[in-house]
Amino acid sequence: MNLSLFSVHSTWVTVVLAVALPSGIAILFPNAANAATPPKAQNSSSSVKVPDSLNPNSNPLQFPTKPEEVRIQQTVPISLAQALELAKRNNRDLQIALLQLERSRSALRESQAALFPTLGIDSRVTNNGNGFTNNSSQASTTFNGSAQLNYNLYTSGNREASIRAAEEQLRVDEFDVETQSLTIRLNASTQYYDLQQADELVRINRSAVANAQASLRDTQAREQAGVGTRFDVLQAQVNLANAQQNLTNSISQQQIARRQLATLLSLSQSVNISAADPVQLAGLWQPTLQETIVQAFQNRPELPQYLAQRNISEQRRRQALSQLGPQISLVGTYNVLDRYNDGVSITDGYSAGLEGNVSLFDAGVAKARADQSRANIGIAESQFAGQRDQIRFDVEQYYSQLQSNLDNVQTSSVALNQAREAVNLARLRFQAGVGTQTEVIDAENDLTRAEGNRVAAILDYNRALANLQRSVTFRGSR
Repeated sequence: MNLSLFSVHSTWVTVVLAVALPSGIAILFPNAANAATPPKAQNSSSSVKVPDSLNPNSNPLQFPTKPEEVRIQQTVPISLAQALELAKRNNRDLQIALLQLERSRSALRESQAALFPTLGIDSRVTNNGNGFTNNSSQASTTFNGSAQLNYNLYTSGNREASIRAAEEQLRVDEFDVETQSLTIRLNASTQYYDLQQADELVRINRSAVANAQASLRDTQAREQAGVGTRFDVLQAQVNLANAQQNLTNSISQQQIARRQLATLLSLSQSVNISAADPVQLAGLWQPTLQETIVQAFQNRPELPQYLAQRNISEQRRRQALSQLGPQISLVGTYNVLDRYNDGVSITDGYSAGLEGNVSLFDAGVAKARADQSRANIGIAESQFAGQRDQIRFDVEQYYSQLQSNLDNVQTSSVALNQAREAVNLARLRFQAGVGTQTEVIDAENDLTRAEGNRVAAILDYNRALANLQRSVTFRGSR
C-alpha cells in the first residue's frame, strides 16, 4: 500500500509583467468621424472657500442614533459658488461615477496584461511508505517542482479586441463623469434658485402681513372715530388672516427648499443653509440660436459616449468571431525531481513547444454572439441619432424660455413700480375719505403679486440660463 503521509502543494502563482503607460491613453477609431477627445480631468483645487462646518462626516457609513446627532445647530448662508463647490466635493452620485471610472482603469490594465506572458510555479513534497503494519519498508520523501511559461502568440484578434473594448469602456466612464458633473451642477444651481425664491416669498409675505396689519389698525381707528364701518374692519381682518396663512406656507416651503439643497450637497447632519446671494440676473447669453445648437453638438459628452458604446459592441463582435479562428500559444516547462537519501542526484528536465487549437464546430454560439453585438451596434447608432435630436430640442426650448423670461423681467419691473404707486394712491384716497378699504386691499394684493412675479421672472430666467448652459455644456461655467 502506498500512503502519502503529508503533501505540501503550492498553487499556481501567475506573474504578470506590466509597463507604465502615460496618463493619456491613445485610442484608435474605425474612422475619423468617430473620433472625439475624452474629457480632461478637472482641477481639484478651487479658490472658493467653504466653511468647514458644512462638510459631512468622513465616514460614509455614519448612522445617527441620537436626536442630538441630527438636531440642526446652525444655519449658514452660502453663495451659489459655494453651493457648486460643495456639490463637486460631496455629491454621492459623482463619487460613484468616479469610482466606476477607477474600476474601468483597472479593467483596462487587466486586459493589457494579456500582452505579456504568464509564469507559474508548482511544487510538492510527499512522503511515501508501505503501511503502518509493515516495519521492514522505509519511507521515502520526494520533492517535485516545475515552472511553466505560457504566452499566447496568436488569438485571431481576441486579445486586441478585448483591449480596445476596455479602452472604449474607459472613455464611456470618463464621459459619464463629465455628464454627472454637469447634471449635478445644473441641479445645484436650480435648487439654489428654488431656495432664493422661497426666501423671497417669505420676505414678500411678511411684508404683506405687515401691510395688512397696518391697514387693520387704520380701519379700526377709523371705526372708533366714527368715520369707518364694521364691514371695513372685517375685510381687513380677513385680508390679514389670508396673508398670515400665505406666510406660514411660504416658511414651510423655505424649510423644504433648504433641506432639499442640503441633501444634494451632502452636508453635515447638524447644519442648515440659506441663500446668501441677492436675486439678480445671472448673466446674458450672447450666441445666436444656430450658434448655440452647433456648440451643443460639439460639446455634449453624450454623443461621443454613444459612439464609444458602438465601438465597444464592434469589439465584442470581433471577440466572438475570434473564437472560430486558430489559437496558438507558446508553452515552456522546466521540471525538478529529487528523492531524499536515495544516493541519486537531483534530476531535471525541460520542454518547449507550440500549442494550437481550432474550433471546428460550436453549434453557432460564436455567430450568435456576433449577431447580438451587431444588434447592439444598431441600438447605439439609433440612440446617437435620438440624442442628437433631443439636444437640439433642449437648446431650442431653453433658448426660447430664456428670451421670454428676459422680457418678463422687464415687464414685471415696470408692473412692480406701478403697483407701489397704486398702493400709495389707494391709501391716500382712503385716508382722504374718497376711497374704500377694498381698493387698499386690492392694491396691496396686487403689490404682493407684482413682487412675486418679478422674483419669479428673474429666477425663471436664471433657471433657463442654467439649463441652456447644461444643454450646450458651457465650458466657461465649470
